[in-house]
Amino acid sequence: MRYLIRRLGFYLVTAWAAITLNFLIPRLMPGNPVELLISHFKGRISPAAMKSLTILFGLNHQSMLSQYWSYWDNLLHGNLGISFTYFPTPVIQVIMSALPWTAVLVGTSTILSFIIGTVAGVLVGSRRGSWLEASLPISTFFSAIPYFWFALVVLYLFAVVVQWLPLSGGYSSSDTIGWNTQFLLSAADHAILPAFTIIASSIAGWLLGMRNMMIVTLNEDYIILAEAKGLSKARISFVYAARNAILPSLASFALSLGFVVSGAILVEIVFSYPGIGYVLFAAVNNSDYPLMQGVFLVITLAVLFANILADVFYVLLDPRTRQEG
Repeated sequence: MRYLIRRLGFYLVTAWAAITLNFLIPRLMPGNPVELLISHFKGRISPAAMKSLTILFGLNHQSMLSQYWSYWDNLLHGNLGISFTYFPTPVIQVIMSALPWTAVLVGTSTILSFIIGTVAGVLVGSRRGSWLEASLPISTFFSAIPYFWFALVVLYLFAVVVQWLPLSGGYSSSDTIGWNTQFLLSAADHAILPAFTIIASSIAGWLLGMRNMMIVTLNEDYIILAEAKGLSKARISFVYAARNAILPSLASFALSLGFVVSGAILVEIVFSYPGIGYVLFAAVNNSDYPLMQGVFLVITLAVLFANILADVFYVLLDPRTRQEG
């Protein structure tokens, strides 16, 4: 328990530092978002409204310290501001509309790639020299291909050449958004190609990491003792060796889950998928300070929460972390 309390204190300090950087970084970027907004609407907003928009967006000549305190005050009240890119939609509404798309696509893909890669790593590591090791060069080949290029190749083959799957978007424009069968099937159809590119590109990391740890763990004394007792090879591999070999992969998996909310930006851009990554890309292009801050805040909190979960799992899986002093 003392270990978890110390870690929680560390994460609170980290959260404060990350939120402070979240405030500073967008304001240090060059460009004027008000001018970008006026040019974006191409004459539909009068230049005379620039002063009013500057005050509305909180970009008036306040000191940086005053803006910082106002930022914390709005943050504690759940007010993330108005998005410049999707004006006049509130930032929280933009994020909440994009977050489910990314959470389902990237979250499901990350979990599937972790499970497939980990199980394959256990099998390959426990059967060195067998035909299963042929999966290593195949998986590393896909991970070595540039992410965006692989997505473009997959898109061209399956959406342009054979036309089995949709070309872009998250659902068909003719469908009504809601919990109905037609919309869910359309969303699943549009998610197949992005999910495949994520899984194929990331599975090698989990496989190689687990395979290497299994090789090291299977040479430990307690594994030799289990073999001397006559336990089955499957039980030794999955119950004894895999439980300890998975600890480093578990920490990486927790971080990967934390970054799920950031989305696979390149994949979402290539497939025009309506997720957080695509929203962040649009915010950076338009110097949308409130939207960038909101997205970065969600990413920061998600990563910290994922690390806390990783620490809890470490305590449950590794008795050494429960020992005091």
